[in-house]
Amino acid sequence: MRILLAEDDASQAESIKTWLEMDGYNIDWVERGDHAILALEQHQYDCVLLDRGLPKINGDDILKTIRAQQQPTPVIFITAQDSIHDRVEGLDLGANDYLVKPFSLEELSARVRSQLRQHQAQVGQYLHFANLQLDPQAKTLKQDGEPINLTAKEFQILHKLMQKPDHVVTREQLEESLYAWGDEIESNAIEVFIYQLRKKIGSQYIKTIRGLGYRMSHD
Repeated sequence: MRILLAEDDASQAESIKTWLEMDGYNIDWVERGDHAILALEQHQYDCVLLDRGLPKINGDDILKTIRAQQQPTPVIFITAQDSIHDRVEGLDLGANDYLVKPFSLEELSARVRSQLRQHQAQVGQYLHFANLQLDPQAKTLKQDGEPINLTAKEFQILHKLMQKPDHVVTREQLEESLYAWGDEIESNAIEVFIYQLRKKIGSQYIKTIRGLGYRMSHD
């Protein structure tokens, strides 16, 4: 799961980033609103944590841009603007949740989990392909009804492939789903994860499209 954190307070951002990374999320952090817009144009996020008082472009305008593009990405305002009017205004703009500073990191984790659950329920609980059933919310995979134990990154790769099983997913797209900005990526990391997945579910389900990437296959 990849989260965009738009927060101009470096100390607070570092605390949030470190905390959520311990929950297993990949966090991209930006300090300015224009950088948040650029990140949203270039990457797909599972959730956005958005300060309303960002420099260059404020959080309200960023949220308006997201909703104008019909993006259903969950957005949580994290802000010091704490009046009832502020909260109502923020939610009416299209925020999924509103968290007032200072807040506990435990509560932030719970709010993120809640939004991810709700979003997953809206798009459908299970993904199916052949005899595979993947549950994005519970992070589980079953094959012919039997559980298959996957690592977190193996699960993320299979999830990415099963979301659009007829489409080719490039190596770069898979890396983007696994790693945040600045993470060190070994040159053969994706190949290793694909190899491990094939050992667990069968080599016939993931096809290499030479020069392009990977897709699911019935062959």
